[in-house]
Amino acid sequence: MRNTSRLDTVNIRPGVSILSLLQHLNYRPWYALAEFVDNALQSFLTHRAEIRTIDAVLKVDIEFDPTDRGRLVVRDNAAGIYESEYARAFRPAEIPPDRSGLGEFGMGMKSAACWFAGKWSVRTSALGEPLERTINFDINRIVEDKIEELEITSRRVPAEMHYTEIALNELHHPLQTRTVGKIKEHLAGIYRVFLRQGILRLTFNDEELQYGEPPILSAPHHRTPSAPPILWRKEINFDFGEGQRASGFAALRQTGSTSTAGFALFRRNRLIQGSGDETYRPQFIFGHTNSFRYQRLFGELHLEGFDISHTKDGFRWEEHEQPFLELLKEYLDNEPVRLLEQADYYRVRASRNELMQSAETATERTAECIERDVPPVLSAQLTAEPDGAPPAAQLPRTTPPTSVRQINVELNQQPWQIVVEVVTDPAVGDWITISDSPDFVDPELHIPRRRVCVRMCLAHPFMDHFCGSDAGTMEALLRVAAGLGLAYIAARDAGAMLISTMIRNLNDLLRNGLSNP
Repeated sequence: MRNTSRLDTVNIRPGVSILSLLQHLNYRPWYALAEFVDNALQSFLTHRAEIRTIDAVLKVDIEFDPTDRGRLVVRDNAAGIYESEYARAFRPAEIPPDRSGLGEFGMGMKSAACWFAGKWSVRTSALGEPLERTINFDINRIVEDKIEELEITSRRVPAEMHYTEIALNELHHPLQTRTVGKIKEHLAGIYRVFLRQGILRLTFNDEELQYGEPPILSAPHHRTPSAPPILWRKEINFDFGEGQRASGFAALRQTGSTSTAGFALFRRNRLIQGSGDETYRPQFIFGHTNSFRYQRLFGELHLEGFDISHTKDGFRWEEHEQPFLELLKEYLDNEPVRLLEQADYYRVRASRNELMQSAETATERTAECIERDVPPVLSAQLTAEPDGAPPAAQLPRTTPPTSVRQINVELNQQPWQIVVEVVTDPAVGDWITISDSPDFVDPELHIPRRRVCVRMCLAHPFMDHFCGSDAGTMEALLRVAAGLGLAYIAARDAGAMLISTMIRNLNDLLRNGLSNP
Protein backbone atom coordinates (compact mmCIF):
# COMPACT_ATOMS: atom_id res chain seq x y z
CA MET A 1 0.00 0.00 0.00
CA ARG A 2 1.33 3.44 -0.92
CA ASN A 3 1.85 6.14 1.69
CA THR A 4 -0.92 8.71 1.43
CA SER A 5 -1.57 11.99 3.15
CA ARG A 6 -4.90 13.71 3.58
CA LEU A 7 -5.20 15.73 0.35
CA ASP A 8 -7.93 18.36 0.89
CA THR A 9 -7.52 20.68 -2.10
CA VAL A 10 -5.96 20.74 -5.53
CA ASN A 11 -4.42 23.81 -7.12
CA ILE A 12 -5.74 24.47 -10.65
CA ARG A 13 -3.83 27.68 -11.43
CA PRO A 14 -2.46 29.15 -13.61
CA GLY A 15 -4.85 29.54 -16.51
CA VAL A 16 -8.26 28.99 -14.95
CA SER A 17 -9.68 31.58 -17.35
CA ILE A 18 -8.81 29.17 -20.15
CA LEU A 19 -11.40 26.72 -18.90
CA SER A 20 -14.36 28.79 -20.08
CA LEU A 21 -12.89 28.98 -23.60
CA LEU A 22 -12.50 25.26 -24.03
CA GLN A 23 -16.15 24.70 -24.96
CA HIS A 24 -15.37 26.54 -28.22
CA LEU A 25 -12.65 24.11 -29.35
CA ASN A 26 -13.10 22.52 -32.74
CA TYR A 27 -13.76 19.06 -31.29
CA ARG A 28 -15.94 16.36 -32.68
CA PRO A 29 -17.65 14.35 -29.94
CA TRP A 30 -15.84 11.08 -30.69
CA TYR A 31 -12.45 12.76 -30.42
CA ALA A 32 -13.48 14.48 -27.18
CA LEU A 33 -14.59 11.15 -25.68
CA ALA A 34 -11.37 9.60 -26.93
CA GLU A 35 -9.42 11.87 -24.54
CA PHE A 36 -10.94 10.01 -21.58
CA VAL A 37 -10.22 6.64 -23.17
CA ASP A 38 -6.63 7.75 -23.85
CA ASN A 39 -6.10 8.60 -20.18
CA ALA A 40 -7.50 5.25 -19.09
CA LEU A 41 -5.37 3.36 -21.61
CA GLN A 42 -2.18 5.17 -20.65
CA SER A 43 -2.85 4.55 -16.95
CA PHE A 44 -3.49 0.86 -17.68
CA LEU A 45 -0.36 0.49 -19.82
CA THR A 46 1.85 2.34 -17.31
CA HIS A 47 0.70 0.21 -14.36
CA ARG A 48 -0.01 -2.91 -16.37
CA ALA A 49 2.10 -5.27 -14.27
CA GLU A 50 0.34 -4.23 -11.05
CA ILE A 51 -3.16 -4.16 -12.55
CA ARG A 52 -2.84 -7.50 -14.32
CA THR A 53 -2.69 -9.29 -10.97
CA ILE A 54 -6.29 -8.11 -10.45
CA ASP A 55 -7.84 -7.28 -13.85
CA ALA A 56 -6.55 -8.71 -17.13
CA VAL A 57 -8.43 -6.29 -19.39
CA LEU A 58 -8.99 -2.55 -19.32
CA LYS A 59 -12.71 -1.82 -19.27
CA VAL A 60 -13.97 1.59 -20.32
CA ASP A 61 -17.73 2.11 -20.12
CA ILE A 62 -19.45 5.19 -21.56
CA GLU A 63 -23.03 5.93 -20.57
CA PHE A 64 -25.22 8.59 -22.14
CA ASP A 65 -28.52 9.84 -20.74
CA PRO A 66 -30.25 12.34 -23.07
CA THR A 67 -32.66 13.71 -20.44
CA ASP A 68 -32.18 17.02 -18.57
CA ARG A 69 -29.84 18.57 -21.15
CA GLY A 70 -27.82 15.37 -21.33
CA ARG A 71 -25.38 13.53 -19.09
CA LEU A 72 -22.29 11.51 -20.01
CA VAL A 73 -20.42 9.22 -17.64
CA VAL A 74 -17.08 7.57 -18.47
CA ARG A 75 -15.86 4.82 -16.12
CA ASP A 76 -12.67 2.77 -16.27
CA ASN A 77 -10.82 0.22 -14.19
CA ALA A 78 -7.33 1.60 -14.89
CA ALA A 79 -4.94 2.48 -12.07
CA GLY A 80 -6.76 5.67 -11.05
CA ILE A 81 -5.22 9.08 -10.43
CA TYR A 82 -2.50 8.97 -7.78
CA GLU A 83 -2.12 11.70 -5.19
CA SER A 84 1.28 12.59 -6.61
CA GLU A 85 -0.36 13.24 -10.02
CA TYR A 86 -3.11 15.62 -8.87
CA ALA A 87 -1.16 18.84 -9.34
CA ARG A 88 -0.59 17.95 -12.99
CA ALA A 89 -3.85 16.13 -13.73
CA PHE A 90 -6.18 19.02 -12.83
CA ARG A 91 -4.08 22.04 -13.76
CA PRO A 92 -4.64 23.43 -17.30
CA ALA A 93 -1.80 23.04 -19.80
CA GLU A 94 0.46 21.16 -17.40
CA ILE A 95 2.74 19.19 -19.70
CA PRO A 96 3.37 15.64 -18.44
CA PRO A 97 6.99 14.70 -17.71
CA ASP A 98 6.72 11.69 -20.07
CA ARG A 99 5.28 12.62 -23.46
CA SER A 100 5.94 9.30 -25.15
CA GLY A 101 2.50 7.86 -24.42
CA LEU A 102 -1.07 8.74 -25.35
CA GLY A 103 -1.18 11.86 -23.19
CA GLU A 104 1.32 14.53 -24.18
CA PHE A 105 -0.29 17.97 -24.10
CA GLY A 106 -1.54 18.13 -20.50
CA MET A 107 -5.01 19.20 -21.63
CA GLY A 108 -6.86 16.05 -22.68
CA MET A 109 -9.24 15.44 -19.79
CA LYS A 110 -9.69 19.12 -19.00
CA SER A 111 -10.30 20.27 -22.57
CA ALA A 112 -12.67 17.41 -23.43
CA ALA A 113 -14.66 17.76 -20.20
CA CYS A 114 -15.01 21.55 -20.55
CA TRP A 115 -15.96 21.17 -24.22
CA PHE A 116 -18.74 18.79 -23.29
CA ALA A 117 -20.10 20.40 -20.11
CA GLY A 118 -20.01 23.38 -17.79
CA LYS A 119 -20.28 21.10 -14.76
CA TRP A 120 -18.27 17.92 -14.38
CA SER A 121 -16.70 15.79 -11.69
CA VAL A 122 -13.95 13.22 -11.27
CA ARG A 123 -14.19 10.39 -8.76
CA THR A 124 -11.14 8.15 -8.56
CA SER A 125 -9.35 5.58 -6.45
CA ALA A 126 -5.71 4.85 -7.22
CA LEU A 127 -4.39 1.29 -6.96
CA GLY A 128 -2.58 0.94 -3.65
CA GLU A 129 -4.06 4.09 -2.06
CA PRO A 130 -6.89 3.49 0.47
CA LEU A 131 -8.85 6.62 -0.49
CA GLU A 132 -11.47 7.53 -3.05
CA ARG A 133 -11.27 11.21 -3.98
CA THR A 134 -13.89 13.36 -5.74
CA ILE A 135 -13.40 16.78 -7.33
CA ASN A 136 -16.25 18.88 -8.75
CA PHE A 137 -15.83 21.50 -11.48
CA ASP A 138 -18.34 24.32 -12.04
CA ILE A 139 -16.61 26.27 -14.79
CA ASN A 140 -18.73 29.42 -14.60
CA ARG A 141 -18.21 29.70 -10.85
CA ILE A 142 -14.49 28.98 -11.13
CA VAL A 143 -14.00 31.71 -13.74
CA GLU A 144 -16.32 34.30 -12.21
CA ASP A 145 -14.93 33.88 -8.68
CA LYS A 146 -11.37 33.32 -9.92
CA ILE A 147 -11.12 30.15 -7.88
CA GLU A 148 -7.62 28.69 -7.94
CA GLU A 149 -8.08 25.76 -5.54
CA LEU A 150 -10.78 23.12 -5.57
CA GLU A 151 -11.91 21.12 -2.59
CA ILE A 152 -11.38 17.37 -2.60
CA THR A 153 -13.87 15.06 -0.93
CA SER A 154 -12.31 11.83 0.33
CA ARG A 155 -13.56 8.55 1.72
CA ARG A 156 -11.74 5.38 2.69
CA VAL A 157 -11.86 2.37 0.34
CA PRO A 158 -9.83 -0.87 0.12
CA ALA A 159 -6.35 -0.17 -1.23
CA GLU A 160 -6.73 -2.75 -3.99
CA MET A 161 -9.61 -0.82 -5.60
CA HIS A 162 -8.74 1.15 -8.71
CA TYR A 163 -11.05 3.14 -10.99
CA THR A 164 -11.97 6.55 -12.33
CA GLU A 165 -15.41 7.93 -13.08
CA ILE A 166 -15.87 11.19 -14.98
CA ALA A 167 -19.42 12.61 -14.98
CA LEU A 168 -20.36 15.38 -17.43
CA ASN A 169 -23.63 17.22 -16.75
CA GLU A 170 -25.69 19.81 -18.67
CA LEU A 171 -23.94 19.21 -21.96
CA HIS A 172 -22.96 22.12 -24.20
CA HIS A 173 -23.08 19.71 -27.13
CA PRO A 174 -26.02 17.31 -26.69
CA LEU A 175 -25.77 14.06 -28.62
CA GLN A 176 -28.42 13.34 -31.24
CA THR A 177 -29.37 9.79 -32.24
CA ARG A 178 -27.32 9.91 -35.43
CA THR A 179 -24.34 11.35 -33.53
CA VAL A 180 -24.45 8.47 -31.05
CA GLY A 181 -24.20 6.01 -33.94
CA LYS A 182 -21.21 7.86 -35.37
CA ILE A 183 -19.53 8.00 -31.94
CA LYS A 184 -19.70 4.22 -31.62
CA GLU A 185 -18.39 3.73 -35.15
CA HIS A 186 -15.53 6.19 -34.71
CA LEU A 187 -14.44 4.99 -31.27
CA ALA A 188 -14.31 1.39 -32.47
CA GLY A 189 -12.10 2.54 -35.34
CA ILE A 190 -9.86 4.75 -33.21
CA TYR A 191 -9.06 1.95 -30.74
CA ARG A 192 -9.18 -1.01 -33.14
CA VAL A 193 -5.57 -2.02 -32.39
CA PHE A 194 -6.18 -2.27 -28.63
CA LEU A 195 -9.50 -4.05 -29.23
CA ARG A 196 -7.79 -6.60 -31.49
CA GLN A 197 -5.04 -7.17 -28.94
CA GLY A 198 -7.58 -7.89 -26.22
CA ILE A 199 -6.19 -5.09 -24.06
CA LEU A 200 -9.35 -2.97 -24.14
CA ARG A 201 -13.05 -3.67 -23.70
CA LEU A 202 -14.99 -0.56 -24.70
CA THR A 203 -18.76 -0.18 -24.27
CA PHE A 204 -21.31 2.53 -25.01
CA ASN A 205 -24.60 2.20 -23.09
CA ASP A 206 -23.72 -1.44 -22.41
CA GLU A 207 -23.09 -2.18 -26.10
CA GLU A 208 -19.61 -3.61 -26.59
CA LEU A 209 -17.88 -1.84 -29.47
CA GLN A 210 -16.18 -3.93 -32.12
CA TYR A 211 -14.34 -2.86 -35.23
CA GLY A 212 -15.66 -4.52 -38.37
CA GLU A 213 -12.72 -5.64 -40.50
CA PRO A 214 -13.41 -4.98 -44.23
CA PRO A 215 -13.05 -8.20 -46.27
CA ILE A 216 -10.04 -8.02 -48.59
CA LEU A 217 -10.41 -8.66 -52.31
CA SER A 218 -9.36 -12.14 -53.38
CA ALA A 219 -9.49 -12.22 -57.17
CA PRO A 220 -7.36 -12.89 -60.26
CA HIS A 221 -5.33 -10.11 -61.81
CA HIS A 222 -7.54 -8.02 -64.08
CA ARG A 223 -5.40 -9.00 -67.10
CA THR A 224 -5.70 -12.74 -66.43
CA PRO A 225 -9.29 -13.31 -65.22
CA SER A 226 -8.98 -17.11 -65.51
CA ALA A 227 -5.84 -17.29 -63.31
CA PRO A 228 -5.93 -18.33 -59.62
CA PRO A 229 -7.11 -15.59 -57.22
CA ILE A 230 -4.65 -13.29 -55.43
CA LEU A 231 -5.17 -11.72 -52.01
CA TRP A 232 -4.81 -8.01 -52.80
CA ARG A 233 -2.92 -6.94 -49.67
CA LYS A 234 0.66 -5.85 -49.11
CA GLU A 235 2.84 -4.74 -46.23
CA ILE A 236 4.04 -1.14 -46.16
CA ASN A 237 7.33 -0.25 -44.51
CA PHE A 238 9.52 2.69 -45.43
CA ASP A 239 11.81 5.15 -43.72
CA PHE A 240 12.34 8.69 -44.95
CA GLY A 241 14.98 9.79 -42.50
CA GLU A 242 15.10 12.06 -39.45
CA GLY A 243 13.18 9.52 -37.38
CA GLN A 244 10.17 9.52 -39.69
CA ARG A 245 8.87 6.20 -40.92
CA ALA A 246 5.64 4.47 -41.91
CA SER A 247 4.58 0.86 -41.52
CA GLY A 248 1.36 -1.10 -41.83
CA PHE A 249 -0.59 -2.51 -44.73
CA ALA A 250 -2.59 -1.50 -47.78
CA ALA A 251 -5.24 -3.57 -49.50
CA LEU A 252 -8.29 -3.54 -51.76
CA ARG A 253 -11.78 -3.98 -50.37
CA GLN A 254 -13.79 -6.96 -51.53
CA THR A 255 -16.74 -4.59 -51.96
CA GLY A 256 -16.13 -0.97 -52.88
CA SER A 257 -17.34 1.83 -50.61
CA THR A 258 -17.56 5.53 -51.38
CA SER A 259 -17.66 6.38 -47.64
CA THR A 260 -15.33 4.03 -45.77
CA ALA A 261 -12.52 3.13 -48.17
CA GLY A 262 -9.28 5.01 -47.55
CA PHE A 263 -6.41 4.96 -45.08
CA ALA A 264 -6.44 5.11 -41.30
CA LEU A 265 -3.35 6.81 -39.87
CA PHE A 266 -2.08 5.77 -36.44
CA ARG A 267 0.50 6.90 -33.95
CA ARG A 268 1.36 4.80 -30.90
CA ASN A 269 -1.38 2.32 -31.92
CA ARG A 270 -4.08 4.98 -31.54
CA LEU A 271 -5.81 6.24 -34.68
CA ILE A 272 -5.22 9.95 -35.30
CA GLN A 273 -6.76 10.49 -38.72
CA GLY A 274 -9.15 8.45 -40.83
CA SER A 275 -11.84 6.94 -38.63
CA GLY A 276 -15.37 6.05 -39.72
CA ASP A 277 -16.40 7.95 -42.83
CA GLU A 278 -13.55 10.47 -42.46
CA THR A 279 -10.84 8.32 -43.98
CA TYR A 280 -7.59 9.75 -45.35
CA ARG A 281 -7.91 9.84 -49.15
CA PRO A 282 -5.51 12.37 -50.71
CA GLN A 283 -6.28 12.98 -54.36
CA PHE A 284 -2.62 12.42 -55.28
CA ILE A 285 -3.17 8.71 -54.60
CA PHE A 286 -6.93 8.15 -54.73
CA GLY A 287 -7.86 10.36 -57.65
CA HIS A 288 -11.35 11.81 -57.92
CA THR A 289 -14.34 10.63 -55.92
CA ASN A 290 -15.78 8.74 -58.89
CA SER A 291 -12.64 6.64 -59.40
CA PHE A 292 -12.63 2.92 -58.64
CA ARG A 293 -9.50 3.16 -56.49
CA TYR A 294 -11.30 5.79 -54.35
CA GLN A 295 -13.86 3.09 -53.51
CA ARG A 296 -11.55 0.08 -53.05
CA LEU A 297 -8.16 1.12 -51.67
CA PHE A 298 -7.82 1.05 -47.88
CA GLY A 299 -5.25 0.30 -45.22
CA GLU A 300 -3.71 1.09 -41.86
CA LEU A 301 -0.49 3.06 -41.59
CA HIS A 302 1.44 3.63 -38.37
CA LEU A 303 3.53 6.80 -38.49
CA GLU A 304 6.52 7.69 -36.34
CA GLY A 305 8.28 11.03 -36.00
CA PHE A 306 5.30 13.24 -36.91
CA ASP A 307 3.60 15.79 -34.66
CA ILE A 308 -0.17 15.81 -34.21
CA SER A 309 -2.79 18.44 -33.42
CA HIS A 310 -3.59 19.08 -29.74
CA THR A 311 -7.06 17.59 -30.28
CA LYS A 312 -5.42 14.42 -31.70
CA ASP A 313 -7.53 14.42 -34.85
CA GLY A 314 -4.87 15.11 -37.46
CA PHE A 315 -1.16 15.12 -38.25
CA ARG A 316 0.85 18.30 -38.55
CA TRP A 317 2.53 17.46 -41.83
CA GLU A 318 4.18 20.80 -42.63
CA GLU A 319 6.42 20.06 -45.64
CA HIS A 320 6.50 16.29 -45.13
CA GLU A 321 3.15 15.18 -46.56
CA GLN A 322 4.06 15.25 -50.25
CA PRO A 323 7.28 13.19 -49.85
CA PHE A 324 5.27 10.74 -47.74
CA LEU A 325 2.58 10.44 -50.44
CA GLU A 326 5.14 10.00 -53.21
CA LEU A 327 6.84 7.14 -51.37
CA LEU A 328 3.49 5.60 -50.46
CA LYS A 329 2.25 5.72 -54.04
CA GLU A 330 5.43 4.05 -55.23
CA TYR A 331 5.00 1.25 -52.68
CA LEU A 332 1.32 0.78 -53.53
CA ASP A 333 1.91 0.13 -57.20
CA ASN A 334 5.21 -1.71 -57.32
CA GLU A 335 5.52 -5.38 -58.21
CA PRO A 336 4.39 -8.00 -57.52
CA VAL A 337 1.10 -6.68 -56.04
CA ARG A 338 0.15 -3.56 -57.95
CA LEU A 339 -2.79 -2.36 -55.92
CA LEU A 340 -3.55 0.85 -57.81
CA GLU A 341 -3.60 -0.82 -61.21
CA GLN A 342 -5.88 -3.60 -59.95
CA ALA A 343 -8.20 -1.09 -58.27
CA ASP A 344 -8.46 0.92 -61.49
CA TYR A 345 -9.21 -1.96 -63.86
CA TYR A 346 -10.73 -4.82 -61.88
CA ARG A 347 -14.48 -5.20 -62.30
CA VAL A 348 -16.79 -7.49 -60.37
CA ARG A 349 -19.13 -9.62 -62.40
CA ALA A 350 -22.41 -10.26 -60.66
CA SER A 351 -23.49 -13.88 -60.35
CA ARG A 352 -26.28 -15.17 -62.57
CA ASN A 353 -28.62 -15.40 -59.56
CA GLU A 354 -27.85 -11.82 -58.55
CA LEU A 355 -28.48 -10.61 -62.10
CA MET A 356 -31.76 -12.53 -62.28
CA GLN A 357 -32.98 -11.14 -58.95
CA SER A 358 -32.04 -7.58 -59.92
CA ALA A 359 -33.64 -7.96 -63.34
CA GLU A 360 -36.83 -9.27 -61.80
CA THR A 361 -37.02 -6.35 -59.36
CA ALA A 362 -36.21 -3.73 -62.02
CA THR A 363 -38.73 -5.19 -64.49
CA GLU A 364 -41.51 -5.35 -61.92
CA ARG A 365 -40.99 -1.76 -60.75
CA THR A 366 -40.72 -0.40 -64.29
CA ALA A 367 -43.87 -2.23 -65.35
CA GLU A 368 -45.81 -0.82 -62.39
CA CYS A 369 -44.60 2.69 -63.27
CA ILE A 370 -45.56 2.34 -66.95
CA GLU A 371 -49.02 1.00 -66.05
CA ARG A 372 -49.65 3.74 -63.51
CA ASP A 373 -48.04 6.89 -64.90
CA VAL A 374 -47.11 6.56 -68.57
CA PRO A 375 -50.51 6.19 -70.41
CA PRO A 376 -51.64 9.85 -70.06
CA VAL A 377 -48.22 11.12 -71.18
CA LEU A 378 -48.03 8.72 -74.11
CA SER A 379 -51.64 9.46 -75.17
CA ALA A 380 -50.82 13.16 -75.47
CA GLN A 381 -47.67 12.40 -77.48
CA LEU A 382 -49.55 10.17 -79.94
CA THR A 383 -51.76 13.08 -80.99
CA ALA A 384 -49.11 15.83 -80.85
CA GLU A 385 -47.66 17.42 -83.95
CA PRO A 386 -44.29 15.92 -84.94
CA ASP A 387 -41.19 18.02 -84.39
CA GLY A 388 -39.01 18.41 -87.43
CA ALA A 389 -36.96 21.35 -86.25
CA PRO A 390 -33.17 20.95 -86.30
CA PRO A 391 -31.28 21.19 -83.00
CA ALA A 392 -30.31 24.64 -81.82
CA ALA A 393 -26.90 25.96 -82.75
CA GLN A 394 -26.14 26.57 -79.06
CA LEU A 395 -27.40 25.16 -75.78
CA PRO A 396 -29.72 27.53 -73.90
CA ARG A 397 -27.85 29.59 -71.36
CA THR A 398 -27.98 28.40 -67.75
CA THR A 399 -25.89 28.64 -64.61
CA PRO A 400 -22.27 27.51 -65.10
CA PRO A 401 -22.14 23.73 -65.66
CA THR A 402 -21.18 21.48 -62.77
CA SER A 403 -18.85 19.59 -65.07
CA VAL A 404 -17.94 19.96 -68.74
CA ARG A 405 -15.50 18.23 -71.09
CA GLN A 406 -14.53 19.05 -74.71
CA ILE A 407 -13.36 16.32 -77.06
CA ASN A 408 -11.75 17.21 -80.39
CA VAL A 409 -11.97 14.46 -83.01
CA GLU A 410 -11.92 14.10 -86.81
CA LEU A 411 -14.92 12.43 -88.45
CA ASN A 412 -15.14 11.87 -92.22
CA GLN A 413 -12.19 14.20 -92.70
CA GLN A 414 -13.95 17.01 -90.83
CA PRO A 415 -12.85 18.37 -87.41
CA TRP A 416 -15.50 18.03 -84.70
CA GLN A 417 -15.73 19.26 -81.15
CA ILE A 418 -17.99 17.12 -78.94
CA VAL A 419 -18.96 18.74 -75.63
CA VAL A 420 -20.41 16.70 -72.77
CA GLU A 421 -21.90 18.86 -70.04
CA VAL A 422 -23.59 18.19 -66.67
CA VAL A 423 -25.68 20.88 -64.96
CA THR A 424 -27.51 21.10 -61.63
CA ASP A 425 -29.74 24.03 -62.54
CA PRO A 426 -33.40 23.21 -61.66
CA ALA A 427 -34.47 25.75 -64.29
CA VAL A 428 -33.36 23.25 -66.95
CA GLY A 429 -36.48 21.18 -67.51
CA ASP A 430 -35.20 18.54 -69.93
CA TRP A 431 -33.08 15.56 -68.94
CA ILE A 432 -31.13 15.78 -72.21
CA THR A 433 -30.50 18.83 -74.38
CA ILE A 434 -28.64 18.72 -77.71
CA SER A 435 -27.15 21.44 -79.89
CA ASP A 436 -25.40 21.30 -83.27
CA SER A 437 -23.30 24.12 -84.71
CA PRO A 438 -21.78 23.11 -88.10
CA ASP A 439 -20.01 26.47 -88.55
CA PHE A 440 -18.39 26.83 -85.14
CA VAL A 441 -14.91 28.43 -85.10
CA ASP A 442 -12.47 27.16 -82.48
CA PRO A 443 -11.52 30.29 -80.44
CA GLU A 444 -8.07 28.92 -79.61
CA LEU A 445 -6.96 27.41 -82.91
CA HIS A 446 -9.10 29.72 -85.07
CA ILE A 447 -10.20 26.86 -87.31
CA PRO A 448 -13.77 25.84 -88.20
CA ARG A 449 -15.14 22.81 -86.39
CA ARG A 450 -18.53 21.21 -86.12
CA ARG A 451 -19.54 21.62 -82.47
CA VAL A 452 -22.03 19.13 -81.00
CA CYS A 453 -23.07 19.57 -77.36
CA VAL A 454 -24.95 17.11 -75.14
CA ARG A 455 -26.16 18.35 -71.76
CA MET A 456 -27.57 16.17 -68.95
CA CYS A 457 -29.42 17.78 -66.02
CA LEU A 458 -28.82 16.34 -62.54
CA ALA A 459 -31.67 18.41 -61.07
CA HIS A 460 -34.18 16.43 -63.14
CA PRO A 461 -36.66 14.33 -61.04
CA PHE A 462 -35.55 11.17 -62.88
CA MET A 463 -31.99 11.75 -61.60
CA ASP A 464 -33.21 12.58 -58.10
CA HIS A 465 -35.03 9.26 -57.79
CA PHE A 466 -32.62 6.91 -59.54
CA CYS A 467 -29.15 8.42 -59.35
CA GLY A 468 -28.58 10.77 -56.42
CA SER A 469 -24.84 11.32 -55.91
CA ASP A 470 -23.70 7.80 -56.78
CA ALA A 471 -20.80 8.23 -59.19
CA GLY A 472 -21.22 4.86 -60.93
CA THR A 473 -24.92 5.37 -61.69
CA MET A 474 -24.28 8.95 -62.79
CA GLU A 475 -21.56 7.82 -65.19
CA ALA A 476 -23.81 5.14 -66.68
CA LEU A 477 -26.66 7.58 -67.27
CA LEU A 478 -24.33 10.23 -68.68
CA ARG A 479 -23.03 7.67 -71.18
CA VAL A 480 -26.60 6.86 -72.17
CA ALA A 481 -27.31 10.58 -72.65
CA ALA A 482 -24.13 11.04 -74.69
CA GLY A 483 -25.02 7.99 -76.79
CA LEU A 484 -28.54 9.28 -77.44
CA GLY A 485 -27.27 12.72 -78.38
CA LEU A 486 -24.64 11.47 -80.81
CA ALA A 487 -27.03 8.89 -82.28
CA TYR A 488 -29.55 11.71 -82.82
CA ILE A 489 -26.98 13.78 -84.75
CA ALA A 490 -25.88 10.77 -86.82
CA ALA A 491 -29.49 9.86 -87.66
CA ARG A 492 -30.24 13.40 -88.87
CA ASP A 493 -27.11 13.39 -90.99
CA ALA A 494 -28.25 10.07 -92.48
CA GLY A 495 -31.54 11.67 -93.56
CA ALA A 496 -33.90 10.57 -90.76
CA MET A 497 -36.94 12.84 -90.67
CA LEU A 498 -38.74 14.38 -87.69
CA ILE A 499 -36.27 12.75 -85.28
CA SER A 500 -36.44 15.70 -82.88
CA THR A 501 -39.85 14.30 -81.91
CA MET A 502 -38.10 11.33 -80.26
CA ILE A 503 -35.91 13.53 -78.03
CA ARG A 504 -38.90 15.71 -77.13
CA ASN A 505 -41.02 12.70 -76.21
CA LEU A 506 -38.18 11.08 -74.24
CA ASN A 507 -37.77 14.21 -72.08
CA ASP A 508 -41.53 14.35 -71.58
CA LEU A 509 -41.77 10.70 -70.52
CA LEU A 510 -38.80 10.90 -68.16
CA ARG A 511 -40.16 13.96 -66.38
CA ASN A 512 -43.88 13.20 -66.24
CA GLY A 513 -44.04 9.41 -66.14
CA LEU A 514 -40.89 7.35 -65.69
CA SER A 515 -39.35 9.52 -62.95
CA ASN A 516 -41.96 8.42 -60.42
CA PRO A 517 -40.79 5.77 -57.89
